[in-house]
Amino acid sequence: MKRIFQLLMLFCMMSMSLLAQEKKAFTLEDVIPGGSNYYNLVPKNMSGLKWWGDVCIRTDVDDIKTIDKTTGKEAVLVTIDKVNAALKGEMPYKTAALKPLRSLQSAMMPWGEKKVVAFMTRSDEANNSRSYMVWYDFAQDKVTNLFRIDGDGATNFDFCKENGCIAYTCGESLYIAQKGDYSSAVNPVLMDADKTTGIVYGQAVHRNEFGISKGTFWSPKGTYLAFYRMDQSMVTDYPQVNTTTRIATLEADKYPMAGMTSHKVTVGVYDVKSGKTVYLQAGDPTDRYFTNISWSPDEKKIYVIELNRDQNHSQLVRYDAQTGAKEDVLYEEEYAKYVEPLHPLVFLPWDSTKFIYQSARDGYNHLYLMDTKVSVYPELREGKMAGFKYKEYIKTTALTQGDWLVQDIYGFNAAKKEIIIGSTEISPLQTNVFSLNVKNGKRVLIGEKDGMHNVQLSANGMYIIDNFSSNSVARVVSLLPTNGKKGTTLFTATDPLKEQYNLPEISLGTMKAADGTTDLYYRLVKPVNFDPNKKYPAVIYVYGGPHAQMIHNVRFYGARGWDLYMAQLGYVVLTVDSRGSDNRGLAFENCTFRHLGTEEMKDQVLGAKFLQSLPYVNADKIGVHGWSFGGFMTTNLMLTYSDIFKVGVAGGPVIDWQFYEIMYGERYMDTPQSNPEGYKEANLRNKAGNLKGRLEVIIGGEDPTCVPQHSYSFLRACINAGTHPDFFVYPEAGHNMVGKDRVHLHEHITRYFEEHLKYLYSINI
Repeated sequence: MKRIFQLLMLFCMMSMSLLAQEKKAFTLEDVIPGGSNYYNLVPKNMSGLKWWGDVCIRTDVDDIKTIDKTTGKEAVLVTIDKVNAALKGEMPYKTAALKPLRSLQSAMMPWGEKKVVAFMTRSDEANNSRSYMVWYDFAQDKVTNLFRIDGDGATNFDFCKENGCIAYTCGESLYIAQKGDYSSAVNPVLMDADKTTGIVYGQAVHRNEFGISKGTFWSPKGTYLAFYRMDQSMVTDYPQVNTTTRIATLEADKYPMAGMTSHKVTVGVYDVKSGKTVYLQAGDPTDRYFTNISWSPDEKKIYVIELNRDQNHSQLVRYDAQTGAKEDVLYEEEYAKYVEPLHPLVFLPWDSTKFIYQSARDGYNHLYLMDTKVSVYPELREGKMAGFKYKEYIKTTALTQGDWLVQDIYGFNAAKKEIIIGSTEISPLQTNVFSLNVKNGKRVLIGEKDGMHNVQLSANGMYIIDNFSSNSVARVVSLLPTNGKKGTTLFTATDPLKEQYNLPEISLGTMKAADGTTDLYYRLVKPVNFDPNKKYPAVIYVYGGPHAQMIHNVRFYGARGWDLYMAQLGYVVLTVDSRGSDNRGLAFENCTFRHLGTEEMKDQVLGAKFLQSLPYVNADKIGVHGWSFGGFMTTNLMLTYSDIFKVGVAGGPVIDWQFYEIMYGERYMDTPQSNPEGYKEANLRNKAGNLKGRLEVIIGGEDPTCVPQHSYSFLRACINAGTHPDFFVYPEAGHNMVGKDRVHLHEHITRYFEEHLKYLYSINI
C-alpha cells in the first residue's frame, strides 16, 4: 500500500512538472506596458461602466446600455447610428459640419433626470478643425446644444452639470463655453506680444502637491467658478533643451528649487452671469500655499486650507464668495515636522451647516465632523503625535479612529445619513469600502474583505460599481448595495498570463525595521522553476519614498512585469516597503524628516541581509534598482553600502535635494538654509568617490521632475573622484518612458544586470 501511495505521489509530481513545462516562457513584450502583447495578457475589464443618476450604464463603441441592478441584464438605450444621424440633421445654430463619432465609450450622461448624452467631437474642416461639445437628446432624437472649444491645445476640461458650462484652459488662459461659436475668457485677454507674462489661470498650482489635481472649482449651483491664478514670473527658468529641432532649442520650465523663490498664488471667483471676478482677500501670497478649495452648499462661502512655506502650520479659512472678504479661521494645525492637507472638506448633503474634515492629527488620516453653527473657544490642544497641536474654533467630533487610515470619501447615502469611504482598516495592503453612519459611527463592510476595491457611487448612494481584484482574484466587477448585502456580479475575468505562462512563486512576509520594533512588509519573487539547491543572484527593487507603496494585495502582490522577467532569467527579486513609505500612518512616514535616505537605507540593508541569509541566494551577487526616489535610493545604497550592493541601475534619480522642487523637497527636508547638514548628508555627489561596483544612471533627456542637472552633476563629481558610473539617456523623454521606449528601457536594465551581476567576476567586486 505504501508503495502504491509513493507511486501515486511520484505520478502527481511528474504531472505537475509536465504541466509547468507545457506553459510558455514570456518576453518583455508580454509583461511590460507598451509591449506588443502586454494588453492581451492582463485580466480583461468591463470598461465604460458609470452612473446615469441611479441607473448603471455602460458606454461602448456602438451603443450605450442600461444594466439592471438585480439581474445584470443589459438593454440598449442609445446607438451610435442614431447619434451620427442627428449630427447630420438640424443644429441649434449654424455651424460647420461635424465629424461622425467612431465610439460612444467616452460619452457622458451627466443628468440622471435628463435623457441627454454629452460628448466631444470636431468639425469636419480640412484645414481648420475645431472641437465641439455636443448634447444629444435621445428622447427628442436631436442635438439640443452645441458649443465650440476655442483654440488648439485646449485642456483641463471641467464640466458643470448644474449650468451646462464647461471651463477649460488654452495656453495660460481660462475660458468658459456654454453655447455657440465663442467662449468667455475669465482672465484678461492678452495681446500676442504679452502672452509670456508668466501668469497662468485655471491650472493646478504648487506643482500638484497637497492633493491638488486641477485649477477650477464650480460652485454647487454653477453660479460661480473659483480658480487659481498663479504668478510664476519670479520663478527661475530651468533650461530644458529640445534636440529634435534643426538647431536645438531652449524650452524653459518654471522650476522653483528648494530654498529659492516660489510662485505666488491667488484664488479668483468668476460670476458666470455678470462676467466679473473678485479675488479672495487672503493677504500677501508670498511663500504660502492655498489648497483644497471647497464651496458651501448655498454658494455664499468659500473654504481654503492655507499652509505656510515651512509646511508646519495650516489654517482652514472661510471667505465671503461675493466680496472675497476673509471671515473666519475655523480650524488650524501645527506640527514640528510637517502637516499635509490633502483633502477638501465635504458638506453633509442632509445638513448644510456641517462638513467633514480630514486630519492626521492622531497619527492616521481620519474623519472629523465640524459644525459651523456651534463656536467653541480655540484652546490649543495636543494630538496623539508628540509635537502635534491643533485648535478648533467650531464644534468638532471624531467620526473615525484607530491605527488605520481613511483613504477616500466616495460620497453619501443621504437617506441613511451615511458616508461611503475607502480605508485600510482591514489591512494596509488593501483598500476596502465601508458605509459609515454619521450618528453612531458604525461601519459596514461593502464587498469582499479581500483585495483592492475601486468604486463608483450612485447618485443616491445606495449602490456602488465595485471593481475588485487581489492576488488570487483576477478581477470581479459587481453592483453592490451599500447596506453590505450581496449584490450582482457583472463580470469575472481570468488571468491569461497565469493560465498560459510559467510564472515564479511570489510570497509576502514581514520583517522588523532597523528600529527593532516596526513591522515591514516585503515581497519575495523566486526564480521560475526554482531549485533550492542552486545559488541565485538577487536584485532589490526599491522606491522607499513618501506617498508610495510597492506592495498591495493585487495581482502578483504588486510585482511588476520586470520582476517576473528577472525571475525567469534566474534572479531572486525582493521589495521592502521601508519606513517612509505610504499607508502606515504619520510616524511611519515622517521618521525620515530632514534626513531623507538614512532610515530608508537602514531598512533596505536589512532586506539585503535577509536575502543573504537565504540558502539559495548568492550573498556576493546582490543588485539594486529603482526609479525617481528609488533612483536616489539605488545610488545611495551603491555608494554607502558597497560591500553589499555590487550592481545598481538608478533611473531618474534625485542626487542633490537642493535641485528638487520646493513643495515636496522642503516638506521632507526643510530648506537648504535651515538644514545644511541634512542636505549635505543626502547629497550623493559627496559620496561619488565611494563607487566600487557597477552603477548605471538612466534619465529622460527633458525630465521635468528630477531635472537632468541631478545626474549631470553626479557624473562630474564621479569624474573628479576618479570613479566610473555608466550613463544612458532617452532623448526628449520626461520622467518616465512610455510605449516602446518602456520595453527598450527594461531590456536595457536587464542587460546591465546580466552582464555585470549574474556573470560577475571576483575582480569586479
